[in-house]
Amino acid sequence: MKSERITIAVDGYSSCGKSTFAKRIAKHLSYIYIDSGAMYRAVTLAFIRAGITSLENIEESKLQKLLNNIEVGFVSNPNGNGWLTTLNGEIIEEQIRTLEVSNLVSPVSAKPLVRQKMTHEQQEMGKKKGMVMDGRDIGTVVFPNAELKIFMTADPLIRAKRRLKEMEQKGQNATLEEVLKNIEERDYIDQNRDIAPLRQAKDAIVLDNSHMTIEQQMVWFDEIIEHIL
Repeated sequence: MKSERITIAVDGYSSCGKSTFAKRIAKHLSYIYIDSGAMYRAVTLAFIRAGITSLENIEESKLQKLLNNIEVGFVSNPNGNGWLTTLNGEIIEEQIRTLEVSNLVSPVSAKPLVRQKMTHEQQEMGKKKGMVMDGRDIGTVVFPNAELKIFMTADPLIRAKRRLKEMEQKGQNATLEEVLKNIEERDYIDQNRDIAPLRQAKDAIVLDNSHMTIEQQMVWFDEIIEHIL
């Protein structure tokens, strides 16, 4: 087995369990994990707090001013379980997982100025190898030269049920219909935006985890990584 550390890009649809999978990979390999989706959610939360709930007619100058005052980062979880997302130094991990943020994050992510800022920050984070990053455009835009690219997919209804269970565990109220609608709308926006749309990289390996546990996914990963490292 080779000793070189690599960059692993995990892309795919919303609520596919990308973050859970990527975190497990990072822990398994003793790599750094970066949740790019959380970064876009943090920006979305900042917009909501600024009173922006629609981006249809927002002026570019106003958008740029907002972005100039947004600093997204990560801090180590005190319980030793991964990393927590921060917005201007404030831990916002729970606030960015609400349905309100979920409903706006795709339109926010589609804005060129937002993507430019986040892509730059992600690329800065990834200059050192030994990193796993998950998102929508990691293997196609952020790290097109990543040594391993994984594209995750799953049935929309299964994804909605997973997302609803996660929300219920956090005490957030929503119906299955609401969550499924949100997922389908996000899929459409993510795949049809002008800047960095959700696409499977040509050299990505597809993982459909519709009927797989996280343990089964890790067995699948071990078989893949054995031929790379």
